[in-house]
Amino acid sequence: MTTTTDYSVPSGESPHECAYCGHPFRKEEYLVLHRGLEHGDELPEDEVEAFYDAYETETEELKHFRLKALGVLVLLYFGFLFIYAIIGVS
Repeated sequence: MTTTTDYSVPSGESPHECAYCGHPFRKEEYLVLHRGLEHGDELPEDEVEAFYDAYETETEELKHFRLKALGVLVLLYFGFLFIYAIIGVS
């Protein structure tokens, strides 16, 4: 299965290209994650370790984002609940 996807990198930035398939990436972290997910069987040991490090970092960032998003939703819920309790009862 081959896909023809148009990849664009903003002008003025140098892309990080995958040595295996040639796809450009804006950040080197994206390239490391791509290599580990798409070309994991072909990678040498040092690149596999770099992938696992980048994957752990990405996972931690996602956990923090989810906690922050949950906190915002809880604050919004109780904020609207208190506003409704004050205004709705009057």
